[in-house]
Amino acid sequence: MFELYKDNAGEFRFRLKSKSGEIILISESYTKKANCENGIESVRKNAHLEKSFALSQNEAGSWHFTITALNGQVVGTSLFYQSEKQALKGIESVKSNAISAPVKEVTK
Repeated sequence: MFELYKDNAGEFRFRLKSKSGEIILISESYTKKANCENGIESVRKNAHLEKSFALSQNEAGSWHFTITALNGQVVGTSLFYQSEKQALKGIESVKSNAISAPVKEVTK
């Protein structure tokens, strides 16, 4: 499920959750709700494209990934994972959940 919400700064964000309720992906902030909704649609459109995902490791050894739109703009970022295998599993979860995930507006 995509959860659309306002953050502490009053801007719109979304997060994609797995069926078990785990957060898979979070968005940047958007000043307009319509732009946030467009970000959700971008994730849906690009989730099946392998080239949309970038996997990286930070200096502490944790892994995360991003998903980008066709224009190269990052539309979602994962949380950090302890291993590359877990991060790859997160990517697979985005691929399988994003396309048909409903959108629910929630309070933070």
